[in-house]
Amino acid sequence: EVQLVESGGGLVQAGGSLRLSCVASGFTLDDYAIGWFRQAPGEEREGVSCISSRDGMTYYADSAKGRFTISRDNVKNTVTLQMNSLKPEDTGIYYCAAAKMQPDRRITDWGTGPTVADYWGQGTQVTVSS
Repeated sequence: EVQLVESGGGLVQAGGSLRLSCVASGFTLDDYAIGWFRQAPGEEREGVSCISSRDGMTYYADSAKGRFTISRDNVKNTVTLQMNSLKPEDTGIYYCAAAKMQPDRRITDWGTGPTVADYWGQGTQVTVSS
């Protein structure tokens, strides 16, 4: 059974930090990019960041560059998103997701929308107060 289990969400003041973790199981991680989507109230789900389990290539949305860092531990099947200098606009439900790296896919496809993902976690709430 494929599972993506998130942890680490919460409430933080603007300027603070949070670390999200996603533990993956039930599939061969080497063939996938794993990362995070965010969905704010009333908005579409958008790709924030991902990392390829095969070669470590990363993608960051423009809103995340310079503030968020994604990393992976292939032994523990865990992907971590360190979020610093958080802003109220970072508020939303953060979903861990996995996308199979097909030959015609690029890491930047993460930014094209949620249809790129094959598997989803249940989501974790991040709230940044001003």
